[in-house]
Amino acid sequence: MAAIDEIYRYLNEIAPFSTAMDFDNAGFLVGDGKTDVTKALVTLDITAQSVRQAREKGAQLIVSHHPVIFHPLKRLLSNSVPYLLAKEGIGAICAHTNLDMAPGGVNDCLAAALRLSGRIGVAFYGELPCCVMGTLAQPMEPKSFAAFVKERLSCEGIRYVAGNRPVRKVALCSGAGGEFLFDAMEKGADAFVTGEVKHHEILAAKEAGLTLVDGGHFKTEDIAMEPLRERLSRAFPGIEFFLEENAGDGIRYL
Repeated sequence: MAAIDEIYRYLNEIAPFSTAMDFDNAGFLVGDGKTDVTKALVTLDITAQSVRQAREKGAQLIVSHHPVIFHPLKRLLSNSVPYLLAKEGIGAICAHTNLDMAPGGVNDCLAAALRLSGRIGVAFYGELPCCVMGTLAQPMEPKSFAAFVKERLSCEGIRYVAGNRPVRKVALCSGAGGEFLFDAMEKGADAFVTGEVKHHEILAAKEAGLTLVDGGHFKTEDIAMEPLRERLSRAFPGIEFFLEENAGDGIRYL
């Protein structure tokens, strides 16, 4: 057992909240730091389902990636998730962009899932890499690489642009990272993997002959939740950390 404050301090050690991007609202967002924790749920997003599962399993804390409070609250209604957390006495710690960029964080977990070696930073926020690049063991044709990403991330479906050359050097940014496509191009990447891309970024990849894979925001980040749960379990062996069951973004493909 440990207090929420102790778990926050550990997360602050492995992914300092001071390194979060300016727009972010990462941190200890709901609850009483002195609350003792015996069980904690780990999830990408805190939803009403998350709160319900935490309550049913007797958890005192939810650790998430996306902030449960992102924009300033103008009202707090009984069906809002922050209200539900407070009502149930469940705390919330949200490690967002600080975890994206941290060693062993979301981008590193995504790169590991894609079996990339020799990883280097491509674009930086301060001194931390917000986009990284690594190398595949063997080159792949664009379509085969897209299928590989789909399989490794357990995606129901993906969008991709087939480049004009085999893929060996792969740049990536988990979540909404389409803006870093151009940094990937400058660094000589053969492919760029992210979770959200805009129309003009798709066209830019096509014109440049770069393979672009959009694996979806959820799938490119949820890959980091089990490694995070494992790290927390090692740091606090007296606490049961468990993943949310049936978590997802609700997207379906026809």
